Amino acid sequence: MKQRNFLITGVGQGLGRAFADAALSAGHRVFGTVRTERDRGDFERQGGDRARAWLLDVSNHEAVPSVIAAIERESGGIDVLINNAGYGHEGVLEESPLEEMQRQFDVNVFGLVAVTKAVLPGMRTRRRGHIINLSSMAGLVAMPGVAYYSASKFAVEAISESLSQELAGFNIHVTALALGSFRTNWAGSSLLRSERSIPDYDAMFDPIREARMKKSGHQIGDPAKAARAVLRIVESTAPPLHLVLGADALRLVRDRIDRFSDELDVWEEVSLSTERTE
Repeated sequence: MKQRNFLITGVGQGLGRAFADAALSAGHRVFGTVRTERDRGDFERQGGDRARAWLLDVSNHEAVPSVIAAIERESGGIDVLINNAGYGHEGVLEESPLEEMQRQFDVNVFGLVAVTKAVLPGMRTRRRGHIINLSSMAGLVAMPGVAYYSASKFAVEAISESLSQELAGFNIHVTALALGSFRTNWAGSSLLRSERSIPDYDAMFDPIREARMKKSGHQIGDPAKAARAVLRIVESTAPPLHLVLGADALRLVRDRIDRFSDELDVWEEVSLSTERTE
């Protein structure tokens, strides 16, 4: 296996840490971003001489270019970018402040784009690279109570698909990972929950919030296995544009495709009724 330079945002915990551990175990070098000095020290101590971390909040878009430039200089070039940094938001849309949606997009979408834009010149010059964007099953199947989060991940899916076409001539691959439920802090400390305020939504939403809280830490998905799946696609000569990880995600995505196809059939006549007739 050829040694590669990985840049992984958010390596302090969760999936980011799992991706980093797998890459290091496979003999690669990992350059990560973290939010605190404690996380930086912990990552570099445990990762050894092939692990380096930089302080970066990806929502600080102005700081991104200089940090990425420093990583490029030290690494000699980034081969694989994993845009992992992000967090979840839970709340009924009508109850959730607009500022929370802006913050969600600042991190999950604009932060991802800022890092990608900073990495692309080097990859394009070298005519090689792989960009892996963390999406979610919520980025392909919208669900009640996570409208802001789903919207941010739908955006990640769209950006990934468009970007893959723009970069096809440069031997740079793009993959959007639509993850199901994994044992991380997503439903715990990494999830921002808007306060409840409208009783009309109690019957619909309270059971969803309660179930998600009980499920936190007990999800079926194993982060270490997700990381091994990522290494498989990195080694592939024809990696997928979209990769769904997890039985729950696969089931929901397939069901959504079927429902969408059925709806297209039912309304096909109306869809075609807008064409000009001579």
